Amino acid sequence: MMLIENTMSDLVGYFMLPVLVALMLMFCYSIIVLGGFLYELIMRAVSMRQVSVLTRAVSVNIGVSVEELELMVLKELEGLRIVSRVAPMLGLVATMIPMGPALMAVSAGDSIGMAEQLVVAFSAVIVALMSAAITYVVMLVRRRWLLAELNSFVGGTPLHESLVATPMEARA
Repeated sequence: MMLIENTMSDLVGYFMLPVLVALMLMFCYSIIVLGGFLYELIMRAVSMRQVSVLTRAVSVNIGVSVEELELMVLKELEGLRIVSRVAPMLGLVATMIPMGPALMAVSAGDSIGMAEQLVVAFSAVIVALMSAAITYVVMLVRRRWLLAELNSFVGGTPLHESLVATPMEARA
């Protein structure tokens, strides 16, 4: 029985580095996405123009179907959805892994060792939750923008006519 417990403990210890790396990558992704979102928000406020993946797709391919546009919306939001849902799970994993060594340090009277383990645990969960919060908010707003744009393409106006009125903007 002790062999299984030790094996599980060792196995769980190997997960910590990949989880922390994944969390850092997700945090970097969320910061990059936030920058792009803020840029797009400013551009929308200044020029009142919609230049998204859907506008570009319709301007390039006049015969694009509604289903293809819906698929583009899903693809555009996919990374945001994954990070906003997976980051909290990985944050929980990164919180729980150091708890075992922290509890062992407490039982051994090593308060410094316990504190070191808890700092890693709580830092990881904060980074995970910030990543999830940023990507979730960006996903919600971008989803609304994309669905409004999709609605304008299919809401009674043929897809190819939605860009005819402003051909200069379509090329920009």
